[in-house]
Amino acid sequence: MQETQRIRKLDEHVVNRIAAGEVVQRPSSAIKEMLENSVDAGATQVSITVKDGGLKLLQIQDNGSGILGEDLPLLCERHATSKLRDYEDLQSIDTLGFRGEALASISYVSNMTVTTMRKDDSHGLRASYKDSVMDPDGPRPCAAVPGTTICVEHLFYNVPMRRKVLRSAAEEYSRILDVVSRYAVFQPGVGFTCKRQGEARADVNTAASSSRKDNIRAVYGAAVARELSPFSLDVKPPAGSEGELEFTVEGFLSSANYVGKKTVFVLFINKRCVECGPLRRMLESVYSSVLPKASKPFAFMDIRLPARHVDVNLHPTKKEVGFVHQEELVDRLRQEVERVLLASNDTRTFTQQTIAPGTGLVAVPGPASEPEPGPSARPEASTKRDQAGGDHKLVRTDSRARPLE
Repeated sequence: MQETQRIRKLDEHVVNRIAAGEVVQRPSSAIKEMLENSVDAGATQVSITVKDGGLKLLQIQDNGSGILGEDLPLLCERHATSKLRDYEDLQSIDTLGFRGEALASISYVSNMTVTTMRKDDSHGLRASYKDSVMDPDGPRPCAAVPGTTICVEHLFYNVPMRRKVLRSAAEEYSRILDVVSRYAVFQPGVGFTCKRQGEARADVNTAASSSRKDNIRAVYGAAVARELSPFSLDVKPPAGSEGELEFTVEGFLSSANYVGKKTVFVLFINKRCVECGPLRRMLESVYSSVLPKASKPFAFMDIRLPARHVDVNLHPTKKEVGFVHQEELVDRLRQEVERVLLASNDTRTFTQQTIAPGTGLVAVPGPASEPEPGPSARPEASTKRDQAGGDHKLVRTDSRARPLE
């Protein structure tokens, strides 16, 4: 008989390491958390540098408001945040971060250094963190520019199994580019750059003054931006009713001329980059039913719902949110997507290929067709020579026969 194991309370260090693995699943999720902090700080320029898919280096620099020197010791403490005071504040939260877990989780699985400077300060401050605790020598004065720079090195150095299950450096970098690209499209007032360390050219580069469509052109290419149709929808409940469906949406949908190999769906709900399976399936079903060959769509949607209708505290990485009236919202969007797609189908363009001079069309007769009589028609073969196709095709079988006629 197996001996009963006693219940014991886990050590706090073990608990924090386990929790860190839930919040920071891969380099792209670490970038997402730090990028959202930069946006919350009011940054208008965010620069990201990556080495070896983010495992050796993840560096993000912004020109936001910076961090007070007195707050640096609490910067990586778990559940320490400037964005939330009471649980009820979640019903009206307007910032992207609110738990105070992201930087703490990153510090448990990497070596992290933070350099920050506020606009009116004469110098910056630099501090290093490990296991959510600031180095005893910090913060130290240093030369800096207004804003904050976070440098994350040797990500998952103490979680060898996580490093083994991650993809190649190139694939992890592509995931980082996907996250940065989505925010670059959504935030027209913020410029983003993302590049590999040592590379002169950035793989993502958008300007703060660009519009969303300009950013789509810069990130996804001119061929995508050229075939986009803008749309918007504003749904208001009847006067005097409470709790009814209410939302606004703005975005772009690929037209009937667009041909894509895979679905690209950039979705933001209340300024959060999230995933929504029902909305994605709705898009694919509408496009497959309206367009031939089931063309895959490109779609960008910025959906705004009343904060009281959205549950943002649903997933450890905040990649999903819950909201009321989901089926009704999906149905209203289905009607709008069908309308936009059918309207674009009326203006489809087709390419006409010109036949090169000197070439003609070759008519292939069917099995029951007969050749038309004409001057070039060959007469019916009457001699053995004609039947064989010429003298060189004849075979003499009798030595007494003459070889030629």
